[in-house]
Amino acid sequence: MTRRPRIVVVGSVNTDLQFLCRTLPQAGETVFGSEFGIGFGGKGANQAVAASLCGAEVTIIAAVGADLFGTEAVRNLTSHGIDTAAVRVISNVATGSALILVEQSGENRIVVVPGANEQLMPADVGAAQDRIAAADMVLVQFEVPLQTVQATVCLAQSHRVPCLVNPAPALPVPLAELAGAEYLILNESEAQLLSRHNGGTDGDLERCLDVLLASGLRRIVLTLGARGAVLASADARTPISPFAVSAIDTTGAGDAFIGSLATFLSEGMTEADAARRASLYAALSATRRGAQQSFLGRAEFEAELRKWAAASNHRTEG
Repeated sequence: MTRRPRIVVVGSVNTDLQFLCRTLPQAGETVFGSEFGIGFGGKGANQAVAASLCGAEVTIIAAVGADLFGTEAVRNLTSHGIDTAAVRVISNVATGSALILVEQSGENRIVVVPGANEQLMPADVGAAQDRIAAADMVLVQFEVPLQTVQATVCLAQSHRVPCLVNPAPALPVPLAELAGAEYLILNESEAQLLSRHNGGTDGDLERCLDVLLASGLRRIVLTLGARGAVLASADARTPISPFAVSAIDTTGAGDAFIGSLATFLSEGMTEADAARRASLYAALSATRRGAQQSFLGRAEFEAELRKWAAASNHRTEG
């Protein structure tokens, strides 16, 4: 593409309170942590920042409270070059927040208080429909009301703009309400919940994909963590090999994958190439602490991509 891709994100904006500890506490247990940090998060904001860092022109449609966290969250988005004109500031409600516990292995547990995110309404999306109509892709997640998710899918479809839905956190919604989306990107637990099929074997995951595709969904990207990902459509299943890294914090890695994938797809890359790049982008984010602060800029990512490609060629030639 001769211009930067235009991406609109409809989603959550949170403030993250992150605690690093050796092991996660059990019920009734108190443990000492080793580090504490305050950062910017929310799946919508994370995906918007990842897309912007990868080179897209990004607009975010969101809601924050009239408080310090909201002011700073908007300032942060603006500092990344993201258009925040469609962010609504709401009085008498707190900006969304998340408590993130991270153990030394890199695994995390997260508690989210939605706050102003619950007040993002279909009318807010409709008010920004000119931006959606001009976009190359629209992203939306489940950290905002489902009616807003549905309105986003419908509005994008009416303007023939591809919509990427990330059903996280997972909720048992009628799949027909998401059928207008071009892509559904989800992890194993989300696939099991939406397809109402429990299990963890490869065969079980295949059945989850069969159920989801039979509902009318066009394309699915199933992320499998350290095992890579799968691109699925009615015609094919394409595995995406993982990139082995020394992960220290997986917070935001899924959002890194989605934001970068949207950018790469909107630049005209094939689905397989875009997914492979997004897989590396997400893996590299897990080698750093935090969510948005762990995301790479495009130049740094391209340099890392060349290193991995060179190492792969060396192994092949050897």
